[in-house]
Amino acid sequence: MQSQMKSLLKKLKSSRELSLFLVLAIICVAVQLRNNSFLTAKTINDMLKNYSTTIMLSLGMMSVLLIGGIDISVASSLAFSGMCASLMMRDGVYSSTLVMFLVSVGIGMLCGMLVGLVITQGKVLPIIATLGLTNIFRGATYIVSGSRWVSAYQFQSTFKQFAQTNTLSFGLVNNLVFITIVCYAVFFVIMKWTRFGRRIYAVGSNPEAAAVSGININGIKFVVYSMAGAFAGLTGAMYTALYASAQSDMGMGMEMDVIAACVIGGVSLNGGQGSVVGVLLGALTMAVIGKALPLIGVSQFWQTAIKGLIILTAIIINVLTQRMMRKNALKEREI
Repeated sequence: MQSQMKSLLKKLKSSRELSLFLVLAIICVAVQLRNNSFLTAKTINDMLKNYSTTIMLSLGMMSVLLIGGIDISVASSLAFSGMCASLMMRDGVYSSTLVMFLVSVGIGMLCGMLVGLVITQGKVLPIIATLGLTNIFRGATYIVSGSRWVSAYQFQSTFKQFAQTNTLSFGLVNNLVFITIVCYAVFFVIMKWTRFGRRIYAVGSNPEAAAVSGININGIKFVVYSMAGAFAGLTGAMYTALYASAQSDMGMGMEMDVIAACVIGGVSLNGGQGSVVGVLLGALTMAVIGKALPLIGVSQFWQTAIKGLIILTAIIINVLTQRMMRKNALKEREI
C-alpha cells in the first residue's frame, strides 16, 4: 500500500496533466456539494457550448507560446474576421454556413500572416508587434462595421441554428463542441507525431540548436502565427454563431483568458514545453471556474479578482514545477 502511494505521488509530481485533472475533479466535486445542479448533463453541455470559443482559441495561443512567442492580437483578429464574414452574409454575398466559417478562417489567417511577417521580417518583439496590431485589427473592425452590430435577424436562419443543434455529431454533442473536439484531436496528432510538431518544440526549446540542425526558424514562426490567426478566425465564426450577432467589441479581453488557460495547462511562457491535453484541461478549468462562481453565489465584482488570483497562482505553480522537473532531470543525469 505504501509503495502504491509513493508511486501515485511520483506520477502526480511528474505529470502536469494528471495533477491538473485531479485538481479539476476536486473543484467540480466541491461546487457540486454547494450546488447540486452543477454536474448535470444540461449544465455541462451549456458550459462546453458557451466556453467552446475560449477552448478553441487556446489552441492557437498554445502554438505561439510553444515557440517562445506571444500573440495578444488573437481577440482582435477574432473580432475582425468574425465581423467581416458576418457583414458579407448580411449583404447577401453568400448564405452558406460552411462558406461563412471558411471566409472567417481565411481572414483570420491573413491577420496571422501579417503578425508573422512583422515579427519575422520586421524583427519586432512579439509583445510589441501584437500589441500594435491589436489596436489596428480592433480599429479596423469598428471601421468596416461603422460601429454598428450585425443583428440576429440579418443572419441566415441556418447559421443562427448551427450553434444550437447537434447535426455534425449525429445528435451526440453540440456542433461547436464537436468542432472543438475535432480540432483538438487533429492538433494532438500534429504536435505528438509529426515532424512539424517536433520542430515547433525544438524552436521553443533551443532556437540556436534548432537553427544549427537545419530548421528554418522564421519559417516555423510565420506558419505558427498564421495558424494562430486561422484559429482566431474559426473562433470568430463560432462566436458570432453562438451569440447570433457580431459586435465590434466582441472577444474583448479573451486573449488573457486563453493565455491563462495555456499557463494553467502547463505551457511554459519561455517556450518548448506544454501539451494539447494540458491546454484542454487548463481551458476546461477556466470554463468550470467561470460557470461555478455564479452558481455558488459569488458576486460579479469578486469573480474577476478570484480569476486573477487563480491565474497568478497557476503561473507560480508552473514556474516551481518547471524548476523541480529540471532539478530531477539533472539528478537523474548525476550532474
